Amino acid sequence: MDPYIVALIGSGILILLTAWLPMILKEAPLSLPIVCVGIGALFFASPLASELVPHPQEHLPIVERLTEFVVIISLMGAGLKIDRPVRWRSWIITWRLLGIAMPLTILGLALLAHGLLGFGIATALLLASVLAPTDPVLASDIQVGPPDSGEDGEVRFGLTSEAGLNDGLAFPFVHAAIALALVSGSGEPWFLDWLSVSVLWKLVVGLVVGVITGRALGWLLFRLPHRAKISRTGDGFVALAITCLAYGLAEIVGGYGFLAVFVAALALRAAERHHDFHEKLHDFAEELERLMMMALLVGFGGALASGVLLRALTWEGVAFGIAALFIIRPLSGWIGLTGTGLPNNEKAIISFYGIRGIGSVYYLAYALQHGSFEAPEVLWSTIAFIIVVSILLHGATVTPAMRYLDRRRDAKVRQGEGGTSRNRR
Repeated sequence: MDPYIVALIGSGILILLTAWLPMILKEAPLSLPIVCVGIGALFFASPLASELVPHPQEHLPIVERLTEFVVIISLMGAGLKIDRPVRWRSWIITWRLLGIAMPLTILGLALLAHGLLGFGIATALLLASVLAPTDPVLASDIQVGPPDSGEDGEVRFGLTSEAGLNDGLAFPFVHAAIALALVSGSGEPWFLDWLSVSVLWKLVVGLVVGVITGRALGWLLFRLPHRAKISRTGDGFVALAITCLAYGLAEIVGGYGFLAVFVAALALRAAERHHDFHEKLHDFAEELERLMMMALLVGFGGALASGVLLRALTWEGVAFGIAALFIIRPLSGWIGLTGTGLPNNEKAIISFYGIRGIGSVYYLAYALQHGSFEAPEVLWSTIAFIIVVSILLHGATVTPAMRYLDRRRDAKVRQGEGGTSRNRR
């Protein structure tokens, strides 16, 4: 049978499922990523298909680029659906998750990787860094709703904004691990160069490029004379152009493209916050993200079923993964959110739902091409185990957890309206 025809049939089935499954799974205690991994595992478990799944270590550039594209599309969609203007007080949950919880998570994971897995400082820091960011791709079920939908509770907002920003903020730590790996033999000084370039320069440039790109494109979309405004086209695929421009321009001048994409989306919303065109942009980004995510997770499920991804997994790696998901991230998140005034149940949910996924795959593929690290297969197997547990655990519990929070929020709103009505009488 012609492989091209088989590929066409498989693509058609995948695209059809991309449109159909979210509707079917809306009220089920399952998430789309769980189903995608299951489909991949079933398909590639057959003797004929199992030979088609190579180890990602054998194709690092391809893995890096595919995961990179999915992440930047997801970051654009996440930024477009945040209704809340960027302010210090209204974003305090985000700043605490980024400034306190994320460094604590990296520190805890690095110490655990060094003590439990026996990795050196560079490899331990790398493993901690690639697992630090929450994944914007797999976290759609716990994020805020589409633009101007009103689904903007503190939990959803905190998790959405954290996922949008910490993918860019994880890069300095990944670069620190790469620098340590490169100078481990020579002993050359690296800290000042890392601080000035990988931290200050790249973060500032990514932020500035994102703001300028978002505002400039906001002017083209919404401020030109009526006949020339791009928003009049109604074409949602403009979101892809914005994503590519923000990411490409930031990378050309040496900034962090992930940060630039998310900031550009926020700046675009600020240009005309309540325009209907934002919903079209968001919908296209979400559909493209969902399609790419399904394709990658089907392949991920196949790699799990074939055994190539987990063949280097050890009991120490299992213990590390369990501790990362159940102890280190929740504890770091709780510490970071202490003092915000959030109810304990909301703090617990934000701290617990630190979903790991495609972003971690990207960072590992990137780092392994730029530095020499211990036991790459062990790294892949440990991260794959954490991702699959995260997909299953968080995917199975997110629907009832979010339903519980939404019911409590609605009840508080009704109580507030009732109290207002009684006061008026």
